[in-house]
Amino acid sequence: MLVEPTDSARQSTPREHKYRILIVDDHPDNVEVIRVRLEAKGYRTSCASDGEEALRLVAESPPDLILLDVMMPRMDGNEVARRIKSDVSLPFIPIIMQTALDSTQSKVQGLGAGADGYITKPIDFVELEARVEAMLRIKMLEKKLTELSITDELTGVFNRRRLDALLGEMFEHSTRLHEPLAVAMFDVDHFKQVNDTHGHPAGDRVLSQVAQLLKGAVRDIDRLGRYGGEEFMVLLPGTVLDAAVTFAERARQEVETHQFKFDGGVLSRTLSVGVAGWPHPRIHTHEQLVKAADQALYLAKSLGRNRVVRFDSAEFNVNVKDVDDQHENGTSSGGAARAD
Repeated sequence: MLVEPTDSARQSTPREHKYRILIVDDHPDNVEVIRVRLEAKGYRTSCASDGEEALRLVAESPPDLILLDVMMPRMDGNEVARRIKSDVSLPFIPIIMQTALDSTQSKVQGLGAGADGYITKPIDFVELEARVEAMLRIKMLEKKLTELSITDELTGVFNRRRLDALLGEMFEHSTRLHEPLAVAMFDVDHFKQVNDTHGHPAGDRVLSQVAQLLKGAVRDIDRLGRYGGEEFMVLLPGTVLDAAVTFAERARQEVETHQFKFDGGVLSRTLSVGVAGWPHPRIHTHEQLVKAADQALYLAKSLGRNRVVRFDSAEFNVNVKDVDDQHENGTSSGGAARAD
């Protein structure tokens, strides 16, 4: 049994929501009443009449929240919740159980299965809306915390931890499907001089603006991050080495012509870039792919900066012995000891 919304509630002004709620209930009348009420409040809804359909819809397009009936034939709500919460490929989806059983044992069982909240039938819609809003606030907080954990605070692009994870995933995907993958490593030339001459706030402004310029140059499927210090990395899935070099050169030119503004002045800076790609006979792991791009970047710095060097190019091979010697002597390590 459901408590019908009052006339004043029906006439309330809908609020704009981007959230989508999946309603799972084997009673069509219950689904319809809840759907109308939630959509009147500005939420988007989708509906499932049983647990199996709910799991299929979640896999196809994860909703922002699930309102899940406990008592359903074939697969009850507890089992649905258990399967959703155990699927590591899914984002965090709050689940509010609706049940006629108001016992502690029933609630404990549902919470153990993964439910994030409960509402008891007959449903009080004021309470339902409050619980939905509370769960969505938690979801947004969880999303923000996740973003903070993978984002570089200064520049707003991915941090190195996230880049490393993405590279591993992309390389595995590329090798499995035999699709190309390229990596471009960018280093801001003479960056230390910016901090020494104009102060660290100016250096921060330069890094932030470089990140924005690179963000404007990448495609939607590319992944950009700050690899460390003044160094950035772009992962280019489905990109052959020639195309990656073309992209890197275009980005280098964009930075070269840009005027970096900061409190108290304007300055110019350039980029040195190393590019490597898979498949390549000397590259068999994603670690080797990064090392190849890093070696090419080191050579670009050694040859005078403000240039793009392609791993295993004629230019690279002519100078590669010196580069390898310098690496063995510990003068390059992911940008930390690289000459400014």
